[in-house]
Amino acid sequence: MISREAVEAISARTGEPVWMREQRLAAWGVYESLPLPDPTQEEWRRTDISGLRLDALRALVDGTGPVAAALPPRAAALAGGEERAGLLVQRDGRTVQHVLDEAAQRQGVLFLDLDQAVRQAPDLVREHFLSVIRPDELKFRALHAALRTGGTFLYVPPGVEVTLPLVTSTWLNTPGAGLFPHTLLVAGEGSKVTFLDVFGSDGMSRQTVVSNAAELILRDGAQVRYVAFQDWGANVWEFGLIRARLGRDAALHSLIVAFGGSLVKTDIESKLEGPGSQSEMLGLYFGDGTQHFDFHTLQEHLAPHTLSDLLYKGAVKDRARTVFAGLIRVHPGGQKTNAFQSNRNLILNTGAKSDSIPKLEIMANDLRCTHGSATSRLNDEHLFYLMSRGLTRRQAVQMVVDGFFAEVFDRVPLPRLGEQMQQEIGRKIAEL
Repeated sequence: MISREAVEAISARTGEPVWMREQRLAAWGVYESLPLPDPTQEEWRRTDISGLRLDALRALVDGTGPVAAALPPRAAALAGGEERAGLLVQRDGRTVQHVLDEAAQRQGVLFLDLDQAVRQAPDLVREHFLSVIRPDELKFRALHAALRTGGTFLYVPPGVEVTLPLVTSTWLNTPGAGLFPHTLLVAGEGSKVTFLDVFGSDGMSRQTVVSNAAELILRDGAQVRYVAFQDWGANVWEFGLIRARLGRDAALHSLIVAFGGSLVKTDIESKLEGPGSQSEMLGLYFGDGTQHFDFHTLQEHLAPHTLSDLLYKGAVKDRARTVFAGLIRVHPGGQKTNAFQSNRNLILNTGAKSDSIPKLEIMANDLRCTHGSATSRLNDEHLFYLMSRGLTRRQAVQMVVDGFFAEVFDRVPLPRLGEQMQQEIGRKIAEL
């Protein structure tokens, strides 16, 4: 079970330095002192977590589970796809496969699991780990910081360009466990990299919890493409946070893809701290059965001449529900800001539901901001027209949904990833 003793055991097993052990224990103290989120708060009132049983979670203290590098077929499929410069495969928080091509190594790129990084690059990790995220923000974040298991450290030196993507595949294997992976990406000045964070599991026989976090730190002029792709099995509850800090003229292109899990609540935030920084934020999600997806986004403009562009699209069927809440916040120093936010949802049948809450918080007076949302239902006349041309109902629905998501697909310059997304969408539609 999760406990202070489990925190100490994980720290001892990984052989980490005193500073990280003390950081873990401090976070555990914060976890014990914080209550669960108040269900009456705006951020939580549409997501019911009354069925969450944190005290029943199993801590992955000893790295239990198979150690073979071979992954289940579906896990291998999720990890596959694009030609890549490096691959890190983790199973229940343990690394089972790790490769990085020689060209990237010669350039000084560090692509390690976080436990390795603490030993091999302690100064870099200590400087940046939990520098963008605070454990006291939320009970789940404190738990994450205390029981962090697995994760990735990616450092790209100044001026280095990694032409092929780097991929981490995180596979959850143990029902009833708590998994707490952490991604720490540091892109040096003028560097360029694409990183895919892939998460998945088979169906779990009982409630299993993932509390994951990603810190993306972009120095001046860095260009980063970050993809988080999850296809959790049934009974997985995910509480995630992806937060980026952008320096002068830095550019982040993020894509969040969600297909799996019973309940998923993720915050995705871009802090544009340097003048001229840019953040493109794309999202694609598809809920079915009784799945519940809740995404909160933040485009935070703190410096002048910054740009953010958000497009999140979701489909929902059966009795699933999706929630999108997006905020554009422009601080007094964010003059000459351009910020755009769009959320679109497609409801495929009666019983499914989508909520969309776009918001603005403007404290500057020389800027351009737009935001909007729309939710529509599958049009029977469109389906009838397509079926009259010889398509089956399933083929007609697939065509409509593919067309709905095309705007996102067109902005993803990784063709195999796009194909994989379409396959997952097709799998969900097949059960319509």
